[in-house]
Amino acid sequence: MKLSQGKKLILIGVILVIIDQITKILVKTSMGLGESIPVFGDWFKILFVENPGMAFGLSFGEFWGKIVLTVFRLGLFGVLVWWISKLLKRNDVPKGVLVGLTLITAGALGNIIDCLFYGLVFSESAYGVVAHFGGHYAPFMLGKVVDMLYFPLIDTTWPDWVPFFGGRAFKFFEPVFNIADSCVTVGAIYLILFQYRFFLKDDGEGKETAEKN
Repeated sequence: MKLSQGKKLILIGVILVIIDQITKILVKTSMGLGESIPVFGDWFKILFVENPGMAFGLSFGEFWGKIVLTVFRLGLFGVLVWWISKLLKRNDVPKGVLVGLTLITAGALGNIIDCLFYGLVFSESAYGVVAHFGGHYAPFMLGKVVDMLYFPLIDTTWPDWVPFFGGRAFKFFEPVFNIADSCVTVGAIYLILFQYRFFLKDDGEGKETAEKN
């Protein structure tokens, strides 16, 4: 049975979310906070950290900042689902646009699940302590996002003779992230680089219609 375009997008999104959640659960239930596993020398490591805020280890306030961020993520997810369903009804939308938006939507949902439910179903992770199912380390909407992908491609120290930075540590791409972050980033970059013409055209047609009305 041939799947419709909408069902294919749902399948892609579901698979990505499942992969994201499997990697997070495996890391959280088998590694202590801060524990790392070398994958490709010192250039790629599985490093378990928890992110209370935004993507790539960024933070956004305390209690209320976390609530606002989670609500924003839920709203963004809803808008993306609505937008994709609207575009599916048109015949002039490239498949790449739909796939790119699906990647972003799946990534948003992956991190939303962490925020909403991880605090309710896991015990708290700590240095030297592995979490387990059945705990309750945070209320609903206040769970922490699990990050584990770490690519310290350059980890060195500035020479002493370099003005202002001499002797200081220098790391290239220090943030730790996860599959969901990757989906959002890849989807956004793909749309910007390869599908921008569609959005420019779509925006132009929308303005013309508004002016005529």
